[in-house]
Amino acid sequence: MNYISHPLIRPESIEERQYQFSIALRAQDGNTMVVLPTGLGKTAVATIAAAARIKSTGGRFLMMAPTKPLVDQHLKTFERDFIDPEDEAFSGFALFTGETKTSERQRLWREKRFIFATPQIIKNDIIAGRYSLKDVSLLVVDECHRAVGNYAYVFIAQEYMKTARHPLILAMTASPGSQEDKVAEVCSNLDIQIIETRTEEDPDVRPYIHQRDLKYVDVPLPPGIKVVTDGLKTILQNRLDTLTQMGFVVPKADRLTMKALNGLKGQINASMRTNTRDAYQAMSIHAELMKIKHAITLGESQGSMVLKNYLFKLLSEGTSPSGTKAGKRLAADPLFGEIIDEASSWENEIHPKPEIAAEIVEKQLEEFPDSRIIIFANYRDSVNLLDEYLKGRGVDCKKFIGQASRDSEKGLSQKKQIETLTGFRNGEFRVLIATSVGEEGLDVPSTDLVIFYEAVPSEIRSIQRKGRTGRHGSGSIIVLVTKGTSDETFRYVSQNREKTMKKGIAGLASATSGSSHAGAADAGFGSPTETDSPETSRKGQISIDSFIQAGPSIIADDRETSSKVLELLHVKGASISLERLEYGDYAIGDRIIVERKTTRDFADSLIERDLLGQVKRMADMCMKPVVIIEGEELYSQRNINPNAIRGALAAMSIGMGISIIQTKDAEDTAEMLYVLAGREESEYGSRKSPHFHKTYRSERESLEYVISSFPSIGPKNARDLLDHFGSIQAIMNAEIEQLKAVPGIGDKIAKSVFELSRKKYQ
Repeated sequence: MNYISHPLIRPESIEERQYQFSIALRAQDGNTMVVLPTGLGKTAVATIAAAARIKSTGGRFLMMAPTKPLVDQHLKTFERDFIDPEDEAFSGFALFTGETKTSERQRLWREKRFIFATPQIIKNDIIAGRYSLKDVSLLVVDECHRAVGNYAYVFIAQEYMKTARHPLILAMTASPGSQEDKVAEVCSNLDIQIIETRTEEDPDVRPYIHQRDLKYVDVPLPPGIKVVTDGLKTILQNRLDTLTQMGFVVPKADRLTMKALNGLKGQINASMRTNTRDAYQAMSIHAELMKIKHAITLGESQGSMVLKNYLFKLLSEGTSPSGTKAGKRLAADPLFGEIIDEASSWENEIHPKPEIAAEIVEKQLEEFPDSRIIIFANYRDSVNLLDEYLKGRGVDCKKFIGQASRDSEKGLSQKKQIETLTGFRNGEFRVLIATSVGEEGLDVPSTDLVIFYEAVPSEIRSIQRKGRTGRHGSGSIIVLVTKGTSDETFRYVSQNREKTMKKGIAGLASATSGSSHAGAADAGFGSPTETDSPETSRKGQISIDSFIQAGPSIIADDRETSSKVLELLHVKGASISLERLEYGDYAIGDRIIVERKTTRDFADSLIERDLLGQVKRMADMCMKPVVIIEGEELYSQRNINPNAIRGALAAMSIGMGISIIQTKDAEDTAEMLYVLAGREESEYGSRKSPHFHKTYRSERESLEYVISSFPSIGPKNARDLLDHFGSIQAIMNAEIEQLKAVPGIGDKIAKSVFELSRKKYQ
């Protein structure tokens, strides 16, 4: 076996594969998207590309991936394969996740050359001005198909191309998607100029492809579940008939896809804008359709016990005093009552899928005891069911689920996820039962069998699931398909989308094809002689060194980082600090706290949470409370009487003295916050008050807090008084002339402190 030879790559660590080498060198010519089937070594391409780039250009390397387990995996791979060049400025490897403290990340950024991070952390740090990307000479974006909408990759790529001295992006994915407009959006968001793709049929790839057998297993739908799903379909048809009578154009029940449901919702929203009678009832019926459609899917593809749990959850919601009208109407439907009675009779799982899955696993382990098997299921309830089934048969298995806690079940922490993957990789147990969190980027060698508990319509998810086997040897893929249900539909949808995706990507790759200008010797391959490439800068690029943030200061709650508003404020040049605010979402100067609500969130808070109590507590904590309501159609959100919304607005503005500002979208909100901050700073200075954003204070801060609460005394005057007198008691005992001796304390403030500290409470 031949290996890659390069001064920065450890000898005999990366197998020499011509397609990987060619892609990595081509990626030196410009921002590149690499589309490679799972198991063909995207990380090896990144390593080779990094060696070439660092050798020729120097600088830092930043690699991002969506999850901590995947980031941790990349870090370990680079530590194993890469030789970090000695550099007085920085060297070594570092991991950035939510568990890495802010101060530690700042220190590591200064000291380390190779940074491996989740994108949200990098985005937050850039917005807060903790470091810049100016020295990053290669940015690797793993699972780049996520770079759409408001995902952090989009902001980071734009910021990187604007600020880096020598920017170069390497984007990697196994499946960018079949929709041309989405692939084009990813390319635009990451400023992609080159697309390098390989399929399993390409001659330079074929020698490294192991046989994968794909088999579909037809599963009959049990009569008991069919009775219930048929009843649900009758309810579904009744609701569609009602909407038809209201004048809406509705799809047929058997064609009620999510796309069709979204189209129907668009019709209803349009009716709300024109105040059409029955529009609010129609929206409530739409909510019923969503619930019923989901229940049918659970019964057909997941099983009786998963369906039973969901039906009883709907019943509980519908009989609760706080339940929605949609939930109450469904619970009151006599046919739904009959369905509940039927489901109540199920004591054990009656769907054949769990039994079939268990039999497949047992047969595989009987024939090949050292096998590693992954079972993918869409829902945690199904994962739990399979876990119980297999353990009941003596199969050693573990669950692999996301971090979020749902209902009474806790999620897996990132640490636990990594431990579970490591145990599976090391053969400590043979079967991994995973939700979608296990679909992206798992480095699990020799996975011999992958079982799809259900077919998935997404070509991206299907490709990722299949890619978990056949990586280092032959493997099998088995898809369980319930006959005559959505499982069959999803099977064919996924197959067609995969074909469309391959065809589309091949066309895009052809459009960007060309010979590489990066020589192997220049990049350090096959020659020990170092060749320094001339420093070049992008046309029109402004150096970060000459850019000074002169914008106003805004403190943002650290839970606001997922919104587009912070990105837009950063682009405008605002000086942003991220902190955990006790009240509101943004704090401006000493006087202003801003609570931002989208129109939907405003309506939800009014119905389900104590909106007025929340904003009153905020108003009590500052001089100038502001509520920004972002979005349109405030009066058409939820099924709320418009006068209820008007009453809430009146109570906030008249009763609480809150300024209410309505903005069109996130960009409009950012513009408004920028103007508010600029105006406040120009008139009152850039002081920031400790009175509404500190949840913990040192003794020194507590003393400042007390003194700054006096009228007209801000943080600076409080510190000056404490420095001068030494204690709160000494300040309280001081005479007016003694107080005036402190710089910044005039006659008015001195009299106020003197008189207020001696005034009796009545």
